[in-house]
Amino acid sequence: MAVVLSMHWAGVTPEQYDTVRDTVGWEEVPAAGGQMHVAWFDDQGFHVTDVWDSQEAFEAFFGERLAPAIQKAGLTGSPEIVFSPLHRRFVAPGVSGTG
Repeated sequence: MAVVLSMHWAGVTPEQYDTVRDTVGWEEVPAAGGQMHVAWFDDQGFHVTDVWDSQEAFEAFFGERLAPAIQKAGLTGSPEIVFSPLHRRFVAPGVSGTG
């Protein structure tokens, strides 16, 4: 069952996120089971909303590809992560790629 991942990680900077993204290369080599990724920053820190085929798919990606890059980038602390069952997904026609 597809899941929505909601993540909040206080203290992570846009530069650290970009370093991790560039190291992992998930835009060039997408994660198995990853369907959608949206990231943003506010006064509370770093936020992500993802859609994954399953929680296990995210956990495999995290262990194999993401965790080593996070360590290399020097991120500290731990993110707050919540998984919820996906009820519905809509992507507007013509929307694709990165931005």
